[in-house]
Amino acid sequence: MVERYALEPLKSLWTLKAQYERWLEVELAVVEAYEQVGIAPKGTAEEIRKKAFIDVDDILATEQVVDHDVIAFIKSVTKNMGDEARYFHYGLTSSDVVDTANSLVLIRATDIILESMEKLRLVLYEKALQYKTLPTIGRTHGVHAEPTSFGLKFLSWYAELLRDIERLKRVREEIAVGKLSGAVGNYANISPEVEKIALEKLGLKPTPVATQVISRDYIAHLLATFAIIAGLIERIAIEIRHLQRTEVLEAMEPFKEGQRGSSAMPHKKNPILCERLTGMARLMRSYAQVAFENMALWHERDISHSSAERYILPDSTMTIYYMLEKARYLIENLRVFEEKVKKNIDITQGLVYSQRILLALVEAGMSREEAYTLVQKYALECWETGESFKERLRSDEKISQLITEEKFEELFKPDYYLKNIDKIYERFEKK
Repeated sequence: MVERYALEPLKSLWTLKAQYERWLEVELAVVEAYEQVGIAPKGTAEEIRKKAFIDVDDILATEQVVDHDVIAFIKSVTKNMGDEARYFHYGLTSSDVVDTANSLVLIRATDIILESMEKLRLVLYEKALQYKTLPTIGRTHGVHAEPTSFGLKFLSWYAELLRDIERLKRVREEIAVGKLSGAVGNYANISPEVEKIALEKLGLKPTPVATQVISRDYIAHLLATFAIIAGLIERIAIEIRHLQRTEVLEAMEPFKEGQRGSSAMPHKKNPILCERLTGMARLMRSYAQVAFENMALWHERDISHSSAERYILPDSTMTIYYMLEKARYLIENLRVFEEKVKKNIDITQGLVYSQRILLALVEAGMSREEAYTLVQKYALECWETGESFKERLRSDEKISQLITEEKFEELFKPDYYLKNIDKIYERFEKK
């Protein structure tokens, strides 16, 4: 993980020491289960707990000799033990420990990520309420379409985040599984009863069927969900980047005192945070792709997934957590230039009200085809000339005969487009 993007408390979950502590946690749960079923003498787990010492440097030095990280861990941790060491890793294979410990860290990381999502949820809803009645121009294909509510931008993101939170909660429950079933998953040297007892102590359930490893669809589903969450953050970032363009300038990401935007141009205020988040979303999709590739392993197991997971598990959890924390900072401190938002509605000299004119003519008795042709004729002319669409329409005798002056003026007011906004917001009042 790039150090500048590694935030606590996620960062501490992925240290080597924390990894070895989780391995020990799994080993101790198994010994306690052996005690419970009468295989290990009472007090064995307590003796192991007292004498086990995690020395990262010693484990790494041992690994240089044995070229196997779990064996190095076992040799180092049991150095000071007596007869109780016989029950340490008894009946287990390396993946029993590694995969079960991975489930623990992924659950703990997911819980932290969910907390961050909840904080972002509150901020988005607050902004949605703040800008609920601020009219803005809606854009489709990047082109001015019709006025809408600026708050709906935030409410749309909020609604998507609610779905993401539910998705991640479901995946969190799904990944809460472990595997303590031996070298090929058939419980030849450890019983399903011991597995069940040990996993319950860890807050996990047994995966229904295992090989030497837990099937990788669990991890693929989790990282795919992370990629979807990243997609929402990218969507937010790209919208703000567009709104910050000089020609638009309706919103701008925070620019701190003392911050500099360019080494060459002192005037620059660049959307660097939004661009960073956009780039990170690409990474999140790539991590998900690797997780998909890891699903197909040879027979009961090969280790082609192992090296990849040493990258994608810490990096994906830390990256999505960073993205969420920075997205919240971005939204909390976003500058919205309300007067510019309103002013930009009129850039096209009234063209954005073309559908209102069309419908008014239809209501007055004109056929839809005739009305569309007439309105489009004037609209396209105004695109080219830049003249006022409103005044051009007003000069047409046929239109003036069908639409009164009072009605005509009403057709060019942006507040009309906010008349049903309350109905949309009501869908979220109990969220």
